[in-house]
Amino acid sequence: MDIRKYLKSAFVIALSAITLSSCVDKDEWETPPINCTNKFDAPTISMADFVAKTPASGYILIPSGANDPVVIFDAYVVSSDENGNFYKTISFQDKPENPTVGLQMEVDRASNYADFPVGSHIRIRANGLRLGLDRGVKKIGSVDPTYAIGRIPASLFPRYISGVCNGSKMDVVTIKPTALADLNTAAQDKYINTLVTVPNVQFNISEIYPVNKSYIDYVAGAGVDTDRKIEDAFGGATVLRSSGFSTYGASLLPKGAGALTFVVSKYNTNFQMIIRSLDDVKIPPTGTRFDPTPPKGGSAVTFLDTFTENFESYTTTNQEDFPKYINDPILGNRYWQLKTFSGNKYIQLSANAGTGPFETFFIVPVKFVPGKKLSFNVNVGFYNGDALKVYTSTNYTPLGDATSATLTDITSNFTVPKTPTNGYGTLAPAGTYQFPANLSGDGFVMFKYVGNGSGITTTIQLDNIAVQ
Repeated sequence: MDIRKYLKSAFVIALSAITLSSCVDKDEWETPPINCTNKFDAPTISMADFVAKTPASGYILIPSGANDPVVIFDAYVVSSDENGNFYKTISFQDKPENPTVGLQMEVDRASNYADFPVGSHIRIRANGLRLGLDRGVKKIGSVDPTYAIGRIPASLFPRYISGVCNGSKMDVVTIKPTALADLNTAAQDKYINTLVTVPNVQFNISEIYPVNKSYIDYVAGAGVDTDRKIEDAFGGATVLRSSGFSTYGASLLPKGAGALTFVVSKYNTNFQMIIRSLDDVKIPPTGTRFDPTPPKGGSAVTFLDTFTENFESYTTTNQEDFPKYINDPILGNRYWQLKTFSGNKYIQLSANAGTGPFETFFIVPVKFVPGKKLSFNVNVGFYNGDALKVYTSTNYTPLGDATSATLTDITSNFTVPKTPTNGYGTLAPAGTYQFPANLSGDGFVMFKYVGNGSGITTTIQLDNIAVQ
């Protein structure tokens, strides 16, 4: 062995090991710099000016010939499909706050949020795409033999959209929702595909009573696209639409009132609001609600153990405010009304020609005394199903939430006619109900009309409500 060569090799190896060890000890491993380079050139048109080119109907093709001008604009993403509620679409607006226009891109790919989360500053090269009005919404997408605005194939997607650099990474900003006063204001074309927020919003009572529904319906275990009615404190109303694939779909709707943030959308002429996740819903699960159809009457409630109410002291036709009693619609907007026929006065309610469900209480204060008897006269018109229920309650709060009271159903003690199916019958005694030994003290007899504009529309008339 050539000892000189051996020592030389050993020295080199040892020196290399010392050098490597020194690098590790000093923790000086260097990471190559990450460069972010804008894929597209600077914008050639503002998004607002581009969207202004949308035809009133149909679509236009943005030409892509060699001699055609390049059409590039910037935008900011406001939608997210992370929770399954924006299917193969991306909604974006022209500015992070106070936007002037919004637009929707049709894309044949999922998990767009991973590449372009909310707030992403994007740049779109529109040449070769179609711009048009599709079922009420301004969209941009690919040429398609079947649809006016087609979905951009996943393989071609990078040809048309890219992030805008901010240093070494894509520019992602905070989107400030446009604060609007009410839902009617939000339901305007100028807000479509933009992010807005509205205070004092609640789900319509029919969505949480008598059954507290979830965000979506399920058929045979599969979620389906679902609209839930929402309303505001100023009488505005629209729907919140959730995809059958939304991850939050099984969550119960909150019962309170609060702020709601959403992307405004539309289907033909009907507005529909779309959330990105439950983080957009600042409505408490329980709590105070505003009442779009508040109870009437109740200004002179007196608990009596003996009385007869024949309604003859009231003089106003269609009167709905009865000071001694409480007239409270729970579902729908119809109240019991004073009517007169052949010189006789009574109260009446019907769901005929109405829309949706109707439940309205006529609430009578009573001092319950065991052994006393309740009676009343009843008549029906155009019978097509049972529409009257009768209850007692001892914990209802006058002018409060009737749905939270404990009700005892005593309807079976009375006979309510099931005829005539055409025209009206005659007011007649319905029978009596004797208060049991365990029912005493101040409470209420509660007559409830239950109908539906597309179901039971039977007219109910009540008179001579008495406790003797």
